[in-house]
Amino acid sequence: MSALLAPREAVAPFVDLAFLQDPYPAYRALREAGPIHWSEEFFGGAWLLTRHADVESALRDPRLSARRTGGWVMRCADDRAELTPMQRLFTRCLPFLDAPDHTRLRKVLQPAFRPDRMLALKPVTQMLLDELLDEAGEDFDFMTAVARPLPARVIARLMDVDASIYADFTQWSEDIAAFLGAVSPTQAHVRAAQRSVVALASYFERELLPHRRKALGDDLVSQLLRAQATGEVEDGAELLAQCAMLLFAGYETTRHLLGNAVHALLTHREQWERLREQPELLPNAVRELLRHDTPVQWSGRRAMGDFTLQGQRIRRGELVIAFIGAANRDPARHEAPDRLDVARANPGSLSFGTGPHVCLGASLTQLETQTVLWTLLRKRPNLALRGRSSRTQSPLYRGFVSLPVGG
Repeated sequence: MSALLAPREAVAPFVDLAFLQDPYPAYRALREAGPIHWSEEFFGGAWLLTRHADVESALRDPRLSARRTGGWVMRCADDRAELTPMQRLFTRCLPFLDAPDHTRLRKVLQPAFRPDRMLALKPVTQMLLDELLDEAGEDFDFMTAVARPLPARVIARLMDVDASIYADFTQWSEDIAAFLGAVSPTQAHVRAAQRSVVALASYFERELLPHRRKALGDDLVSQLLRAQATGEVEDGAELLAQCAMLLFAGYETTRHLLGNAVHALLTHREQWERLREQPELLPNAVRELLRHDTPVQWSGRRAMGDFTLQGQRIRRGELVIAFIGAANRDPARHEAPDRLDVARANPGSLSFGTGPHVCLGASLTQLETQTVLWTLLRKRPNLALRGRSSRTQSPLYRGFVSLPVGG
């Protein structure tokens, strides 16, 4: 990949097969070439940041807005009215809001992810995992048998969502993720996402919310309904958007982390064996696995006004892409960053973001990953890769479609 030669020269083939298989050499080249680059590939043009200090700063920068869905959704539309239902929901999702709306909604949702609530989910997570592994047999596809169903069932328990929607939900999620992960979404991407976003919202609006309003419980949906009754959450699109976002986010990121973590440890056998001998390293190991191969590779922001960033003039409305995956491999932040080391002294990363938008569900994702790894190390100590695995074809969500294992 060539270095940047002019301020607005496209610099990287972000849908190239080699990049999708292993983006880290391209990230290294970008970091070494300069602090900021322009690429025409992202939604018609975006500024790219790859160094740890710059990515961290961008995720905290009040000049950069999380409200970025308008042009992103509507640029694919022949008929703007056709996509209005999806746009109406996307614009109210927590990840795409700024203060004060973001602050208000985050305050409502934060208590559901308190450490004591997460601790209470641990035995449930273990029970669900044991059931899945018992059903898996000796040789199995880890993604199909564990990585997909486990996070879907855990977040469903947290929200008290009926298990009958699992099959539909996973398809909805994949359609939405394909749209979110495309650097230049096609009409096919956006129409599939539109159908699935609307179907997911409709499930809550027509089935779950009316039922839950009659008998509020201790689940996350009931918590949102109580907040809606007191005016902390707006009824309609805002309420539906949070329900849909939580179910999607609780599934999508975790399934990719689980696949990446198992693959990394089985291809670095000495690290697997070290965890077998020292299971107390597991919390540190999960942080290192997040750093080494993060499931969410970048996050976008829109410039709220004109300003200068690393010597380049950023214009109002332009997109800035903060490459988290590149930042996590920056040698200025991590010694020998390409090496996986489950005992690394300070594996802290930007994988869950930073600043106001740091991931609400980070503790849940880490709990699930620690539970899976601890159980596999104990129950399947001789686990090994079997056959050919296949990766997702998304520059945003890095993970696996299939991961055959056995032993």
